[in-house]
Amino acid sequence: MRIKNIFKLWLPFAVVISAFSLLIYAVVQQAYRQSANDPQIQMANDAAEALDHGKTVDEIVPVETIDMDRSLAPFYLIFNSDEQPTAGSGILNNSLQTVPEGVLDFAKNNGENRVTWQPQPGVRIAAVIVPYQNGYVLAGRNMREVEVREAQVSTFAGITWVLAMLGTFIVIALGEFFLTTSK
Repeated sequence: MRIKNIFKLWLPFAVVISAFSLLIYAVVQQAYRQSANDPQIQMANDAAEALDHGKTVDEIVPVETIDMDRSLAPFYLIFNSDEQPTAGSGILNNSLQTVPEGVLDFAKNNGENRVTWQPQPGVRIAAVIVPYQNGYVLAGRNMREVEVREAQVSTFAGITWVLAMLGTFIVIALGEFFLTTSK
């Protein structure tokens, strides 16, 4: 009888603790993920605007290349109207990369596309694609550090959830025990 009462009293706490733990994890994870796009939003929009106003690709794309696998630095990829990469500062395996089918079309139809792109296993890129008159500008950067932070949030949220669940269960169990033994 006592165990049934304990679970009956504890269940609402378990539901609220679970809901708030999930909410906090989701909010922080999304804040990290969305902020991973911040430099690329500005870079892609500014580059597309400059290209539309007469600047050349060579004036936009830095000469120095960025290894997308190793560096956390932001980079550019420029695609022509046939959706082929024509220039870029971001390379992987010593070459420019193509994006999955439909990514550039979505940018063309919607003015922009923000994606998490995995050009090869173990390499995830936060990318922003903006169309311009003669093609597309992709600004991206490796998400390695963002993913480390997301993993930390997951661990912290999980530990907090477990401790809160155990703590409330123990407090309720002890309360129930002392109430029934004092009668």
